Amino acid sequence: MQADTRQDGAQPDPHRNRAGHWDHETDLVVVGAGAAGMTAALVAALEGLRVLVLEHGPVVGGTTARSSGTVWIPDNPLQRRAGIQDDAAKAERYLDALVGDKAPRELREAFLQAAPRMIAYLEERSDVGFRMYAHAPDYRQEIDGAALGGRPIEPMPFDGRTLGAAFDRVAWPLPELMLFGGMMITRGEAATLLKAWRSPSALMLGARLVLRYLRDRLNWRRGTRLVLGNALAGRLLRNLIDHKVPVWFDAKSVSLLTDSGAVTGLVVQHEGRELRVRATRGVVMAGGGFPASAALRERHLPKPVARHTPAYEGCDGSTLQLALQAGAVLGEPGLDNALWFPSSVATREDGSVAVYPHIVLDRAKPGLVAVDSAGQRFANEAVSYHEFCRAMHRANQVTPCIPAWLVCDRRFLWKYGLGMIRPMTPALGRYLRNGYLKRAGSIAALARKIGVDPVGLAHTVALNNENARTGVDPQFGRGGNAYDRGNGDAAHRPNPCLGPIAHGPFYAVAVVPTPLGTSLGLRTDRHARVLNATGQPIPGLYACGNDMHSPMGGEYPGAGAQIGQGMTFGYLAAMEAAARR
Repeated sequence: MQADTRQDGAQPDPHRNRAGHWDHETDLVVVGAGAAGMTAALVAALEGLRVLVLEHGPVVGGTTARSSGTVWIPDNPLQRRAGIQDDAAKAERYLDALVGDKAPRELREAFLQAAPRMIAYLEERSDVGFRMYAHAPDYRQEIDGAALGGRPIEPMPFDGRTLGAAFDRVAWPLPELMLFGGMMITRGEAATLLKAWRSPSALMLGARLVLRYLRDRLNWRRGTRLVLGNALAGRLLRNLIDHKVPVWFDAKSVSLLTDSGAVTGLVVQHEGRELRVRATRGVVMAGGGFPASAALRERHLPKPVARHTPAYEGCDGSTLQLALQAGAVLGEPGLDNALWFPSSVATREDGSVAVYPHIVLDRAKPGLVAVDSAGQRFANEAVSYHEFCRAMHRANQVTPCIPAWLVCDRRFLWKYGLGMIRPMTPALGRYLRNGYLKRAGSIAALARKIGVDPVGLAHTVALNNENARTGVDPQFGRGGNAYDRGNGDAAHRPNPCLGPIAHGPFYAVAVVPTPLGTSLGLRTDRHARVLNATGQPIPGLYACGNDMHSPMGGEYPGAGAQIGQGMTFGYLAAMEAAARR
């Protein structure tokens, strides 16, 4: 091997390969290709940096691709264009009251200041665009500053055909959330399609969507009209391709490389080789936290530990481990260290496990109760998925409540569906045979079948039916705020969230808390720089998304809060790296 002949007096770089050179050199390396990581990569490229994205799976999108793709951005440009000019101060009050001292105030201040800039930047410099949900109330309506809409924005539909062969690099949504095995629709479109039998416009919408899907299937494995999180992931990927940002798939990051405490690159296993990659401006950790790691769930999440997650399988905490080995530290553990979905679980025909998140389509509708093993309600069924799971954990400390059971009658099942069972499903046989759905001719018989107290369940159903008549839930206040009512049935009176359970047969599905993401992550500052044990930034190391310790202290303010924070701090990481010497 030739000796180093540099004339500046510096020592040979220990991270070069045996030939005396790095295997690959770039400015910024982003580890993880979800919305947070791809936003960081795109912004860095737009700022003129050479960027490399490392994804240890075969596809981009991560958990984002399985989500609604909603992005929670207070005081966003779309609000301002709609004439909403006073949201910043209200959002600050809301987050101060919701988060309090659960997380450093400077982090949420950085979010509130940078999030609108991030959206404006993407609108101006790329074609990553959104439209506003005018009526999408924040989750904690009882807190001062909560909004009735405007803060959540959704990605515009995206034509996957523009990706060409790279279309297959976009992760699929959850199969149970698609129609005909591969067609995506939005929540609004789903509500419209349910009226197809009595609305010509709804019928025409259905015809257009199905015809497009059938044409797609002549050439593609699934529909190419992408919406929700798939649209956001696909559009970000297309923009990375347009700006010539390479993405290495099936690339395992082995270790971070440091020099005098600064991160200078990393070792990557890719295409059968171990490569040393230099990153002159740093490395961004965007691996999605650890919801898919059984070992880390056991160590950090509340008992009983969740066995399943709807999150992307690659969110296994490996990026966190790399950062910890380089001197990073985790933030202070929170109440439960995760963001939660109540999910039902079933085995698919191919033997794989389906984890279906019960987000807004059934729990808030009139004619359903959620009960513990005593047959008693334990929460307002219409609260956000995060708070519902927290209520399950609290209740379980007194009375077994994991799993909880969602109970309804045949009218509810036909009109609204239940979990994986869609509205107006004519044949229930496979759901009954695989045990996903329980059925009985009476409430008492159903209680015995699902293992809850028959007297308790009968009493709960009787109280529910009385509440449905009066329109008031004196126990938990179901349907008492805009968030509840927005997910109920607006046509149902007197309360859109309360209806009778009276027409047998009766049905039940079990739900358990499942982490859709984790809130325990790497401690950072307001610029997304990862901190060491003394609170000092580690030069060249950044984190965003769920690899970053939650700036909201594990609280969930509204729809799209995770993606909103992830993209915002990805933007901040990229801008900081671009300004770094």
